[in-house]
Amino acid sequence: MIKISSHYFHRRTILQIMVYAVLIVGTLIVSLTMQAGTGMFNVSAISSGVIRGALMAIGILTVNFALGLYEQPSTLTVGQVRARAVLSFLFSMAIAGGILFLLPLQSPYQNEQALVALLIIVSGMLIIRLFGGNIFPASYTRQRVLVFGTGARAGVVGQSLQENDPSIELVGYFSSSNEKEPAVSALRVISSGQTLTDAVSKYRVDKIVVALSERRGGSMPMRELLDCKVNGIQVIDIATHFEQFLGQIRLEAVSAGWLIFGDGFKQGLVRSIVKWLFDMIGASLLLIIASPVMLVTALLIFMEGGGPVLYRQERVGRNGRIFNVIKFRSMRNDAEKDGTPRWASAGDARVTRIGKIIRKMRIDELPQLFCVLKGDMSLVGPRPERPYFVDQLTREIPYYALRHGIKPGLTGWAQVRYHYGASIKDTEHKLQYDLYYVKNHSWFLDLVILFETVGVVLTGKGAQ
Repeated sequence: MIKISSHYFHRRTILQIMVYAVLIVGTLIVSLTMQAGTGMFNVSAISSGVIRGALMAIGILTVNFALGLYEQPSTLTVGQVRARAVLSFLFSMAIAGGILFLLPLQSPYQNEQALVALLIIVSGMLIIRLFGGNIFPASYTRQRVLVFGTGARAGVVGQSLQENDPSIELVGYFSSSNEKEPAVSALRVISSGQTLTDAVSKYRVDKIVVALSERRGGSMPMRELLDCKVNGIQVIDIATHFEQFLGQIRLEAVSAGWLIFGDGFKQGLVRSIVKWLFDMIGASLLLIIASPVMLVTALLIFMEGGGPVLYRQERVGRNGRIFNVIKFRSMRNDAEKDGTPRWASAGDARVTRIGKIIRKMRIDELPQLFCVLKGDMSLVGPRPERPYFVDQLTREIPYYALRHGIKPGLTGWAQVRYHYGASIKDTEHKLQYDLYYVKNHSWFLDLVILFETVGVVLTGKGAQ
């Protein structure tokens, strides 16, 4: 994994982005240089290719990011990848044509030739996606991982590696003297008759994940782990594994000490100012762009069931402060006529016909932009919950109160990574993503979340 601005990316993702960007920019430069006919060092052709190629690369890669094609580990099926690859191709050619229309080259012939060259490259990307190919040799992206431990925790780590990343080769599980009853297959347990350093050397291990159920009583060979690290082997604990690999702070793996003494939870003045400016500018632009959709939505809601079109509801914000969230009404007026709060669920009978549509497309959330401008919310952050549920969840779920260390958001890491939460168990799963965001939030992660939110809205992922 590669860390960029407090967020972890898979090495394959970074390499793919770099290669595709170089191909797009390079193709345009070569095309323009060949048309100029003055050799490979035509300054005008190179500068034109760099400017237009960079803009195209940014647009195309942003589309791919929003469609989830760079999501690692990927949760998409083969059919979903292929469908999104076709969408990416169409959007990519539209972006390339639009940039050449806005920034035309010296002649129509040059524009046509540039588009043909880009068509070839983008078509090649499409073919690779359609047939599930990889532009890198398997030996280059493969990583051999050894799990230190044989208990239940080690089993969870091994399962996550095998299910989420085909480039991971699970070497096996190294047994510890303190774990008497293995919870993993005995066939995958490496014999205890050899030292850890011998096993690492024999199986050419690249990474060790320490996943012991019991770490006291001298169960960890500290000297051998240190020797492995000095020799270039990556050594991480189970909590760090899930943070880097799945973008989660797993509740069963984390400890208060790990949270306190680890990095993250940065709330500096610069970060606060940048996030405030980002919220104000972003919310204002989104309100302007979405205003026609909001007017039509308000009219449809009124025509179906009369007023009110909007509804206010108490939510818990930063540092536990109560504020009123504003949303389009998507349920009947008597949805909670007995006054008892209830979780929204899939196929909820209280949802109106228009409500089903605007929930699926997330249009019901748009009025919350006014909460962003007011300062109660941010564009990106944990989903704000009702005080009734917060009191209950704080008692039942450890570290739940940590999510109130920052402003709640219109969208968030949990919203783009997990389906709609409709129970305490779902909330527990989503909290693992919220904790990751609270610990690692940055302007760059905010951009990643906004791009992925576009894909969530377009596909209806996680909507009720």
